[in-house]
Amino acid sequence: MIVDLPDTTTNDINKKITALREEGGAITLGRVLTLVIAPDTEDLVEDAIEAAVAASREHPCRIIVVVPQDRLATNPRLDGQLRVGGDAGAGEVVVLRIAGPLSNHANSVVLPFLLPDTPVVAWWPGTAPAIPAEDPLGRLAIRRITDATAAADPLASIKSRLQGYTDGDTDLAWSRITYWRALLASALDQPPYEPITSVLVSGLETEPALDILAGWLASRVEGTVRRAVGELKVELVRPTETVTLSRPQEGVTATLSRTARPGALLPLPRRETRDCLAEDLRRLDADEIYHEALAGMGKVQYG
Repeated sequence: MIVDLPDTTTNDINKKITALREEGGAITLGRVLTLVIAPDTEDLVEDAIEAAVAASREHPCRIIVVVPQDRLATNPRLDGQLRVGGDAGAGEVVVLRIAGPLSNHANSVVLPFLLPDTPVVAWWPGTAPAIPAEDPLGRLAIRRITDATAAADPLASIKSRLQGYTDGDTDLAWSRITYWRALLASALDQPPYEPITSVLVSGLETEPALDILAGWLASRVEGTVRRAVGELKVELVRPTETVTLSRPQEGVTATLSRTARPGALLPLPRRETRDCLAEDLRRLDADEIYHEALAGMGKVQYG
């Protein structure tokens, strides 16, 4: 069910939430967190809600979406929308469209809808602030999620995460390579136990997940790490063997090959945003490995 509340107030929206709870049951009980989504354009709203609703089935939460509208409008305006039941997954969705002077005070608009005694997670599915922890919405959250993939310059965006990093920050580009990291680590946990002399990470130029994958490898190995544009693969070179993990750009099956051994076929599809978001909601503490991977990007050679 979707209920629109045009030109309203936070108090009226909260009253409507209470009324819906009394009509349809305790829709806010058992929530483990509040997820605040801050898309910078209207085009991102539905996709972000879809991903959050899917993730809420694993992490029951209240989803608050705050969308700036006409910033130049003279009069402040708040348009609310409530989604419950099948349109909201395992929680409820509160969409807040703010215009005029109100668009500069998103944190104040969001504050009345935060669930008491539950952690707050902020997610920017589009353009993110340079320092998420210092953003007004970021100050409300203990976990802050960005997505460099959606940026106009993905490489510059993921590199900038290091300068603005604060404990609790993460990026969906990092969770997109979780399975890649697991497979590579598993491959190296087999003989021969030799040091890695060089690494090649290749793929699309506009895929920041590969840049941070290269940074992660650079933070872990002594050899040189090179990031190139080309077929999707990672090559780990040892003195007596080369380990290669490759996959077609649009494929779902990867090949793990080693020198003088037959290749192994492994399921490795590109991860959907909802799966990456659900993974990031599983942990609310600092991700030290992510921070080290960001720092490692400074050691990566490009070209």
